[in-house]
Amino acid sequence: MKIAVTGKGGVGKSTLVALMARVISERGDRVIAIDADPDMNLFGILGVPENRKITPISEMKELIAERTGVEPGQPAPFFTMNPKVDDIPDRYCIEHKGIKLLVMGTVSRGGGGCACPENAFLKSLLTHLVIAREEWVLLDMEAGIEHLGRGTALGVDVMLIVVEPSRASLETSHRIEKLAGDIGIKKLAVVGNKIQDEEELQFLKENLGDLPLVGHIEYSSEIKKINLRIITAMEVQGRPLQQVEELIHKL
Repeated sequence: MKIAVTGKGGVGKSTLVALMARVISERGDRVIAIDADPDMNLFGILGVPENRKITPISEMKELIAERTGVEPGQPAPFFTMNPKVDDIPDRYCIEHKGIKLLVMGTVSRGGGGCACPENAFLKSLLTHLVIAREEWVLLDMEAGIEHLGRGTALGVDVMLIVVEPSRASLETSHRIEKLAGDIGIKKLAVVGNKIQDEEELQFLKENLGDLPLVGHIEYSSEIKKINLRIITAMEVQGRPLQQVEELIHKL
């Protein structure tokens, strides 16, 4: 499956992606996790050693210039909108404990968007990842999904919106729901995170509207340890891991 994971900042998107990637890998399936969030937390949560330096794709100026037909650092009124990207994942991924990892990076979008070589390259790469790749693809996205583009959206099997039991998180989920509809994403689902009791779970169910709740992750000492970087997602045990396994089974 090709799954995009989004939600309000701080709700636990990267943690969920990391745990999903681990579960998928440990059951013997191939998986590639894409860090497309500006905070770029995914590698740390998975426990990738700091000495394994990773350059975000968006910062590979010479590569992007070569593929889009422009001069590095020069104004580019004309450039290739569909550059060659099919070799990028295998050339620039790193592998950590059976999980392939790729950092996309971001491009400044002044004025709500920019038609620039960097964005054209990243959009083409995202589209290739969700349409042409044969393994599981997990996209750790920022909350604003406009940059996905219609081609990428059509290749996503499901967009998971991670919510915590708060009004602000729910409001973001409904904004994402509208944006997803605008670019053609048909299947949306919600995962509740940091759930401490039945009352909080019921609060989500009563306020999600038409968005289906496909699973939830309880707040636990294990999850807290991940957030504090005491342990990695590869070391989590117990109920949180079981709930992620149940989520993937439902998907």
